[in-house]
Amino acid sequence: MRFAYRPRYQGLENIPAEGPVILASNHLSFMDSLFIPLLVKRPVIFLGKAEYFDKKRTSWFFKGVNMIPVRRDSGTASEAALRAGIDVLNDGGILGIYPEGTRSPDGRLYRGKTGAARMALIARCPIVPVCVFGTRDIQPPGQSSPNLHGRVRVVFGEPLTFEDRFGEERDKFVLRSITDEVMYEIMSLSGQEYVDEYASRYRARLAEDEARAGTPPAPEATSDDVEGAHRRTEQ
Repeated sequence: MRFAYRPRYQGLENIPAEGPVILASNHLSFMDSLFIPLLVKRPVIFLGKAEYFDKKRTSWFFKGVNMIPVRRDSGTASEAALRAGIDVLNDGGILGIYPEGTRSPDGRLYRGKTGAARMALIARCPIVPVCVFGTRDIQPPGQSSPNLHGRVRVVFGEPLTFEDRFGEERDKFVLRSITDEVMYEIMSLSGQEYVDEYASRYRARLAEDEARAGTPPAPEATSDDVEGAHRRTEQ
């Protein structure tokens, strides 16, 4: 991956050298879960769909990249994911998480879910906002294998700490406030357009609208679009 894509990075010094920390990233492609651990010096553990581990031809790979399987088809799935993430943090590890909950359907940044905020308060650890550029061009959603060329850049923002909120992990307003702050930092790093709607709901609504209208899906944004937006934001 280093030879083929020559990924660039910025802000690695913002990740603590030891102790628990959450890396909260935008999510453009499956490849995000490979490039972030590739660049971070400490092991990064992601939570992944348990279905990835059901087939022998793929399970070895996901175990090798330190992914923890989580079932998402039951009423207790979110609690299981929460417990698994907290276990990683309590052991002093780095947990990678995508607050949007799924890959962006069109390259924009969607409303974050509050799981990362809750885990940060319970484990009493910082959250480092992360922005990934270029992975969508390498492997867009729905494409089974990656392209062997592309430009990738990963930016790690300054850690966000919430000591004044420790012990308030059951307060929904506190969790929403922290989550919105994290998403704002990710948006500032990426320059992505923000959509105040969950990506999963947007995707479902879009599919319903297209089915009724009989129209093809809207074209997806490329990394050049996102990079351009980022440059305009910096200007």
